[in-house]
Amino acid sequence: MTAHAVRLESAGASVTVVSSERAVTDWSARYFGPWWKAAEVPSESVCTGAVVTAAVDTSQYDDVSFAVTQAPHTSTEYARAQLLLARDVSAGTVRATSPKQALAYRSEPGAGRLDVFGCQTEDVATATARLAREMMRGQLLRDGWAVLHASAVVDENGRTVLTLGSKGAGKTTTALALAAGGGYGLLANDRVFVRPNDRGGVDVLPWPSAAALGLGLLKALGWFAEVRERLEAGESLHPTQDGRVTEAIRTGDSTPMWDGGKELKAQVFPDQFPEWFGVPLATEGEAAALVFPRIDREAVPAVEERDRSLSDRDFMSGATEDRYPDVFGLLGMDGGGAVGARREVARLLAELPHHSVVLGHDLAENAHFLSGLTKGCG
Repeated sequence: MTAHAVRLESAGASVTVVSSERAVTDWSARYFGPWWKAAEVPSESVCTGAVVTAAVDTSQYDDVSFAVTQAPHTSTEYARAQLLLARDVSAGTVRATSPKQALAYRSEPGAGRLDVFGCQTEDVATATARLAREMMRGQLLRDGWAVLHASAVVDENGRTVLTLGSKGAGKTTTALALAAGGGYGLLANDRVFVRPNDRGGVDVLPWPSAAALGLGLLKALGWFAEVRERLEAGESLHPTQDGRVTEAIRTGDSTPMWDGGKELKAQVFPDQFPEWFGVPLATEGEAAALVFPRIDREAVPAVEERDRSLSDRDFMSGATEDRYPDVFGLLGMDGGGAVGARREVARLLAELPHHSVVLGHDLAENAHFLSGLTKGCG
């Protein structure tokens, strides 16, 4: 059986995805390629290093799932679905099954190997990419990187503007205003890897992920019609998108959608930013300024006298990583990075310009204001 392999690389970390299904490896190449290096390699060359193998195979899924349920196991939530876990400490393995998603896993963290089995190609491809990213995260964290809950954009000189704040503060709005109208490249939508460098600064790497954009934001950016046309032509957004959002876009309804207090948003693939919207993606940068936004529909963009600075809650950690806990032993440490690494990053970032701002709903106005505020920082 022919096997296909794609190697992911960033800052010295690497993971190889291997599958007999080209659609699975193509998915990882597409998902990570715009931000991390992703290159096809001969499958026979994959003999060392971290590996995620993926199989669309109902019988293997059944076998692993049966083994989990027949052994002592626990239940947790992973990727918003129930996951049953059976650990064999003596063998150094973790087996798991997600009945709702029809996915099963076998992890050997000591050997740097994880196997994914499932019944549907798209589900297997999505899970494989997610776990390959977790393997990469583990390597980067062990190499001194930390994970900051921030959006980021980079100018032509590599100077990076980090936007921080709690959920709904306007991180995505700020980043996309600068990327779409301020001449910046988009580095990350929601979180970034950060590490002190030998120049006394902080290097920044992307955290590849789909970007969640509200329907109102899509319209304000002038992208709603483009997305609608693309969907009508047979293209698609990320499969995690709620079907109600897809239907609203198809019917031309850009009214923000809510479900139980949670906004339902479009889920945009990384490569769709340059291909659909003409927004370039950046692959690295060095922190130059911090922006702490607040959104007020009627506001004229302005600097505010708010006392806001970086804090420990701006870093991701095991306590805040509720969607993807380290159940497979891929990280080997706190999901946000070592305490010492976070503290050193925080110390260095505290020395950079900080801007507390209020933004309105006029994206062009926001972009003009933010660009003038941040250009030349550092």
